[in-house]
Amino acid sequence: MVKLSSSQLDAIFHALADPTRRAILHTLAEGEHSIGELAAPFEMSLAGASKHIKALEQAGLVQRTVQGRNHICQLDPEPMAQAMYWLQTYEHFWNERLDALELALRHADSRSEP
Repeated sequence: MVKLSSSQLDAIFHALADPTRRAILHTLAEGEHSIGELAAPFEMSLAGASKHIKALEQAGLVQRTVQGRNHICQLDPEPMAQAMYWLQTYEHFWNERLDALELALRHADSRSEP
């Protein structure tokens, strides 16, 4: 797996931080769509939708092609997989912390029982 630079990771998390962009990605997971089709559920202008698409493109999550006057967008899930890989590096940390919390709670419960 390719190692992400800090700026690439920043762009991915910036893109994923916005609920509209996450919804657009969800729609694109079903197949390619025009910018007009992606804008319709949000009742936003094509310019507004295009700004969201641009953020997704900068993160590498979306590829746009031009077919005549239509801009067609397609999901590229690889950068998201790389971000997931980065997040998984902390899985061990959180598992240890949650296991310790569970143990402490069980110990507290057993001490409070008569």
